[in-house]
Amino acid sequence: MNIWIAIGVTALGCYAVKLAGLLVPAGVLERPLVRRLAALMPVALLAALTAQQTFADGRALVLDARTAGLAAAAVALVLRAPFLLVVAAAVVVTAGVRALGG
Repeated sequence: MNIWIAIGVTALGCYAVKLAGLLVPAGVLERPLVRRLAALMPVALLAALTAQQTFADGRALVLDARTAGLAAAAVALVLRAPFLLVVAAAVVVTAGVRALGG
């Protein structure tokens, strides 16, 4: 039953955040600082999620095949490869390192 309480609280929390966003006056949203922060927020959240999924295993720092895949994707991005090629490089390198026992 505790899981349903958590789901209900999460749903109510999401609704409250959405409602709070709708209640913000339009003048506040037009400020340059708020616009800059709103533009950068998705990038920061995605970077944090990527780092957490790549380097964390519970409470320990891990350097494994995922790290090699992320490094390959970073190199592909620096070389300005198309997005699908970036993803493919990460997948191939990660799979290769895992196949070699890394």
